[in-house]
Amino acid sequence: MEKYSVLMTVYTKDNPDYFALALDSMVNQTYKPDEIVIVKDGPITDELQRVIDDCTEKYDHIVQVQLRKNKGLGLALNAGLKVVKNDLIARMDSDDYSMPDRCSLQAKEFEKHPSLDIVGCPVQEFVGTIDNIVGERKVPLTNKEIYRFARKRDPFNHPTVMYRKKAVLKAGGYSDYRKNQDTDLWIKMLLNKAKCKNLPEPVFRFRFDENTYKKRKSWTNTKILIEIRYKAFKAGFNSFWEFLMIAAAQLGMFILPTGFQKFVYKTILRR
Repeated sequence: MEKYSVLMTVYTKDNPDYFALALDSMVNQTYKPDEIVIVKDGPITDELQRVIDDCTEKYDHIVQVQLRKNKGLGLALNAGLKVVKNDLIARMDSDDYSMPDRCSLQAKEFEKHPSLDIVGCPVQEFVGTIDNIVGERKVPLTNKEIYRFARKRDPFNHPTVMYRKKAVLKAGGYSDYRKNQDTDLWIKMLLNKAKCKNLPEPVFRFRFDENTYKKRKSWTNTKILIEIRYKAFKAGFNSFWEFLMIAAAQLGMFILPTGFQKFVYKTILRR
């Protein structure tokens, strides 16, 4: 199968224990990565650096990219994209967990279908330990379903994707948004006619807690997502009516109490 790189970022507020678990899950893939590129988004703590150093003793293909100051996820990932040596890249976040066969299954899809640009998967959400599953975030599976779904909601779980570097760069890479960089990237790639698929297997565990709700219930998050979706409407990606529905839903989630957000999240968005 084609060689692949792992692309991760880490910044000073990340939890060292969570980061160690996430990094180990990529080192211990059944189909090993050719390299793991870690972008340090500004100065990091000694504890986080120790996680990287300890991993380097077990796995000598760690590439560290140091940014002088924190630039945000999108720009940090762009810095990593400049460094990775393989066209095939597996994304990974610093607090989640990839099941051992995640990358093997994704790489096999690229081998069977060389025209693919993105392969993601559903996620199982966990609290505390990775076996304490509290929910599952499903995604559309086929290229046609992904394009239809993307008109209203994100068709991929960002940290689960394996994508082609050339397709990401062709779309312009990540934009300089502090939130929802992935939403913007998916829209740009789909406007470029990217070929997509999601695995049916939930081979990824997403860390979920009360802070997850708080992060999403912010004016910055709401404003940026509405801006991205308006830009998508102007580009002809979705209709004005679809944009209005998305904007209204986002404003509602921001204004209404957190308890209502939890209800919508559990009963509608995760159905």
